[in-house]
Amino acid sequence: MKKTTHHFNRRAFLKALGVSAAAAGMLPLLETTGTSQGSLFPKRLIIFFSANGTIPKRWRPSGTETNWSIPSDGILTPLAAHKSKILVCDGVDMISARNGLGDGHQTGMGHMLTGTELLPGPFMGGDGGSAGYAGGISVDQHIANALYNGESFRSLEFGVQAGAPNNWSRMCYAGPDAPVEPAQNPHTAFDRLFNDVSLSKERAEARKHRRGSVLDFVSKDFESLKPKVSSNDYARIDQHLTSIRRLESNLATGDAEGFACELPTKGEAFNPDLAENYFATGRLMTDLLVTSLACGMTRVASLQWSRSVSNLALPWAGVPNDRHHDLSHEGDDQSEALEKLVKINRWYAEQFAYLISELEKVPEGDGTLLDNTLVVWCNELGKGNSHTRNDMPLVIAGGGNDAFKMGRYLKFGIESHNNFLLSLCHAMGLQDQQTFGNPAYCLGPISKLFG
Repeated sequence: MKKTTHHFNRRAFLKALGVSAAAAGMLPLLETTGTSQGSLFPKRLIIFFSANGTIPKRWRPSGTETNWSIPSDGILTPLAAHKSKILVCDGVDMISARNGLGDGHQTGMGHMLTGTELLPGPFMGGDGGSAGYAGGISVDQHIANALYNGESFRSLEFGVQAGAPNNWSRMCYAGPDAPVEPAQNPHTAFDRLFNDVSLSKERAEARKHRRGSVLDFVSKDFESLKPKVSSNDYARIDQHLTSIRRLESNLATGDAEGFACELPTKGEAFNPDLAENYFATGRLMTDLLVTSLACGMTRVASLQWSRSVSNLALPWAGVPNDRHHDLSHEGDDQSEALEKLVKINRWYAEQFAYLISELEKVPEGDGTLLDNTLVVWCNELGKGNSHTRNDMPLVIAGGGNDAFKMGRYLKFGIESHNNFLLSLCHAMGLQDQQTFGNPAYCLGPISKLFG
């Protein structure tokens, strides 16, 4: 027998119950509305970037889809402890980047999240030609537009020495020829995020008195729901509002001890553009990103470590003198250079592991913030010395409310990167999306990702 599914307009339904728009926007999913209960917590998306490709033979796990392991001397070794929460994708080709303007790094960076050719522009590439910014919206911004539900920020972009604006340094796009600039100073980013929380006690108290509690304004609405919804739904509402009240109280007082939405330490100001401050800047940006999601400030964020053609020296990785991009152009027979590249890429895997660990520390119901988030580690190249945009090194963590089946190593023959971007849209709830980026390279979502 075919199951009949009834579709409801959630806000219209709640309005019919006599609930105000303000109250309706604060409620979790209810069984009374006919909507799948799902998780009480929203899905989130994080894009994590590092540059210059990888060393494929040292990046790849060994084994099969479900019976696999991460070598102890591999690039992904720091992720071994998180194996059950990650999904390694091998064999995704950035087919769209084989066409159009731009050199390897330019097309890799521009196509990476847009799946769209670069527009004409002034940036001279290594191929002797010029190119501009990407010709379409990036997947993170597209998802952010769809998921936005009145959070403080539609999306948040954090950069670690990403540099001046050009098509090597920008990966997020609000639309064609519209790069989104990442915040690159953690202290100004802190002020932007937590200005209200950082008020003096007197000013904060005055503002709190003027504003009153959001819940106080809608409490009568919530009470009126009691006879109109199921007991399970009312318990769900009560639990949800208790969490909001606690969050509201902690944000107002700055006392977040023992609570998921904990205000990070701002610390002393320093110059985030100095090479020696690269790691410290990245660590602070990571903490700000996690806090912004834990506090419900946004549902979509990105963390961009450096930029395409990144030529930093990374002493924290054990490579104090040689520069990343220079090393990435060494031949495959240069074993010493390759070992240094493995160290650099493994260091970025450590930063990815730190992000995962911090997300996992934030409790949400019976799970964690990580369980409700898709974290995607991407790169503009597959392999640095050939500038290939095939076999892109892609690692996904979390799961986004079980959208993707984690704990697997997926080896594709040839899979279009545009299909991967479309799969992210579907995983984040945009199942009606038919294509993403240039439709010529997008045939549909990758079914294997969903299990």
